[in-house]
Amino acid sequence: MGSNSVNRRDVVKATAAGLLAVPALGSLTSCATGGGDDNKAEKGKKSAKNPLSVKEDAALSTYIFNGGYDDKYARFVSDMYEKKYPKAKVDQKKTEKIATQTQPRLVKGDPPDVINNSGADDMNIAKLVKNKQVSDVTELLDAPSWDDPDVKVRDTLVPGVVEMGQFGSDACYQLNIAQTVYGIWYSEKMLRDTLEVEYPKTWDEMLDVCKKAKKKGIHGWTYAGGHPRYMFFSMYAMFGQVGGRKQLEAMDYLEPNAWKSDAVKAVFEAYEELLAKKYVLLGFDGEKAHIESQTAWTKGKAVFIPNGSWVENEAKDTTPKNFEMTVGATPSLDKGDAMPFGTLYAPPGEPFVIPEKATNRQGGLEWMRMMYSKKAAQNFFREVSSMPAVKGAIDGMDLPPGVDSSQQAIKAAGKNVVTAQFRVWYQELFDDDFNSVAGKFMMGEMSVKQAMDTMQKAADRVAKDPDVEKIKKA
Repeated sequence: MGSNSVNRRDVVKATAAGLLAVPALGSLTSCATGGGDDNKAEKGKKSAKNPLSVKEDAALSTYIFNGGYDDKYARFVSDMYEKKYPKAKVDQKKTEKIATQTQPRLVKGDPPDVINNSGADDMNIAKLVKNKQVSDVTELLDAPSWDDPDVKVRDTLVPGVVEMGQFGSDACYQLNIAQTVYGIWYSEKMLRDTLEVEYPKTWDEMLDVCKKAKKKGIHGWTYAGGHPRYMFFSMYAMFGQVGGRKQLEAMDYLEPNAWKSDAVKAVFEAYEELLAKKYVLLGFDGEKAHIESQTAWTKGKAVFIPNGSWVENEAKDTTPKNFEMTVGATPSLDKGDAMPFGTLYAPPGEPFVIPEKATNRQGGLEWMRMMYSKKAAQNFFREVSSMPAVKGAIDGMDLPPGVDSSQQAIKAAGKNVVTAQFRVWYQELFDDDFNSVAGKFMMGEMSVKQAMDTMQKAADRVAKDPDVEKIKKA
């Protein structure tokens, strides 16, 4: 489809910055990895077969988030661990309440050895780093990889994994195991056969598709009303497209008026138009809103849904075999956009941490080394239909539609992949403030100006809070 969009705002000029800016050193102190050795398992003998000095009979405990990925992929790694260390028992637990189950143990000094810090009840990683409750995993990154002793673990990972775990120093405190692709998900079959259209590349085309769907009794969009932060999964790349990387950096570094720019205004106005024309299917307001909205979507009640690449696995029970699940990049607003159509929000996802006071810290690092093996990465893909964070792990494999489209979207984006560092650095600004603003905005209870003003006040609050460590621009 050709673009016939008209300008909705002044053109926002921006110069491109690096794909993932590494923050300046020194804004957070690096915690020593060896503190409190008296309550840790004794190290084993280091060797070529045991590069992380694992004590072969030391028990290992893991907590895995029981969400869209379940925990079978992690059990596969735990089985690998028990096979290599038959005298060691791995106690693996799964829960939807990671913070509720594990944070008291971190405070008490008796944490699990590996924590999958994910889900709505995750722990604030920046606070864990500040309080020296999680380990620097540089030792693991510099260790020989599971598959090739001549290649370090860090060199097997997709871009961004290490950077996402850094908080103002060279140390790395968090590791992600998936490459998550966020965007606007849809059924290719519905677009082709029911609506007889292609995926919209401009916002005007998006509105046209929604109008056509409405005439057929189908809503253009739906979303997880009970978790309105899901709207960010489609809005964020659009912030970058309209305002460029300069806009995204302004958000990351809590710059004055970052949320009151022309770019932010234009994006909120675009989504306001969806609401004004009643193209959005509402009503999913409970704790399971993500499941309910996804189910309505897979049953054909809506064309588009903002989501992440876990949705293919999470919605598999309600997805028709011929659904052709696909992810689309956010449509361009108009010809003045600073970044092109295809710009993609695709950061590493599904974070893991090794607590600083873990009883079997070395075993936890070894478990993660196994997780980054091609064998475990391929199993992760088979279990959850998402892309692992290991380079080339699933090359040549048969891919389900969602994963295949995710890979194609990343390839098409090229250097135009963007990531929201403030989501990790200042977690409450996203989990609490944006969630609240998005919820009220999508329900028509907050205007564009009010949404922008409220988010800016929240960012200013964080910037002025002396108890929040700030990440400084390099």
